[in-house]
Amino acid sequence: MKLTERPWWPWAKRAVGIAFMVLVVALLVKYARTVDWQEVRQSVQELPRSVLFQAGLLCAASHLLYSCFDLVGRRYTRHGLPVPQVMSVNFISYAFNLNFGSLVGGVAFRYRLYSRLGLDYATITRVLTLSMLTNWLGYLLLAGIVFTVAPLELPPNWKMDSHGLQLLGIALLAAALAYLLLCGWSKKRSWTIRGHELILPRPRMALLQLAISSANWMIMAAAVYILLQGKIAYPQVLSVLLIAAVAGVITHVPAGLGVLEAVFVALLSHKVPEGQLLGALLGYRALYYIGPLLAAALLYLAVEVKARRHAPIA
Repeated sequence: MKLTERPWWPWAKRAVGIAFMVLVVALLVKYARTVDWQEVRQSVQELPRSVLFQAGLLCAASHLLYSCFDLVGRRYTRHGLPVPQVMSVNFISYAFNLNFGSLVGGVAFRYRLYSRLGLDYATITRVLTLSMLTNWLGYLLLAGIVFTVAPLELPPNWKMDSHGLQLLGIALLAAALAYLLLCGWSKKRSWTIRGHELILPRPRMALLQLAISSANWMIMAAAVYILLQGKIAYPQVLSVLLIAAVAGVITHVPAGLGVLEAVFVALLSHKVPEGQLLGALLGYRALYYIGPLLAAALLYLAVEVKARRHAPIA
C-alpha cells in the first residue's frame, strides 16, 4: 500500500507541516526579542522621501510586470478574456498570495475570479500552472547565473563557503536550460498530471517566460537595493533576496513574515548594522506587500460589487 493511500498519511503530513511552522514562528519571536526596535524605528524614519519614491516606483513596476504573467497563460490556452481583466485577476491574486500564501491568493482568487468571468476549471488550472511555472523558471535562470558567476560573500563565521552556492547555481542553471531544451526539441509535447493535460510551450513562449520572470526578480531586488541606499552591492542584494524567497516557501510562514528579514540579517549584518537592514526591509514590506494588498482589496471589492449588480435575479 502506498503512503498516499493510507488514511492517516495526509493528517500526519499536515501535522508535521504545522509543527514545523510553529517551530519557525517560535524561533522568529525569540529572535525578535533581541532586536533593538528603537534603532529600527529611527532607521525607517530616516529613509529619504526620494528613496521611498524610487523604491515605490520599482515595486509598482514589479507588480505590473507580474500582472502580465497570466497573459502568457491567455496566449497558451487561447481563451478570449480581455487583457485588462486578466491583468486585474493576476494582480489581485498576486497581492493576496504575497500576504496570505498561495492557497489563498494564487489559487483561490484565480479560481473564483476566472470562473466568474466564464473560464472552465481546466483552463484556469492551465493558466495558474503556467503562471507559477513562469515565476520559478525565471528564478532558476537568474539564481543559477548569480550564484555561479557572482556567488554571495558569506559571513566569516559561516562554515559553508561560496563554492557550495556555485554548485547550487550550476544545478539551477541546468534545470532552466533543460526546460528550454524540452520546449525546443522534445518529441513528446504533453503530459497528464492529476487528470490535467499539460502541453509544452513553444521555444518563443519559454524564452518569454524566462525573460519576464527574471526581470521581475531583478526589479524586486532593485527596490531593496534602493532602500539600502547602495550600502550593499546590487548582486549581493539580489542573491540574498533569492535565498530568502526559497526560505519563505519552505517555512510556509504567511508573507514570509520575519523570514525575509532573518535571512537578510543573517547574511548581511556583518556589512550593515542590523537596525538599518531591518528599517529598509520594513520599508520594502510596506511598499511591496501592504500597499498593493490594500489596492488589491479595493479592486476585489469593486469586482464583487459589480458581479452582484449584474447577477441574474432568481
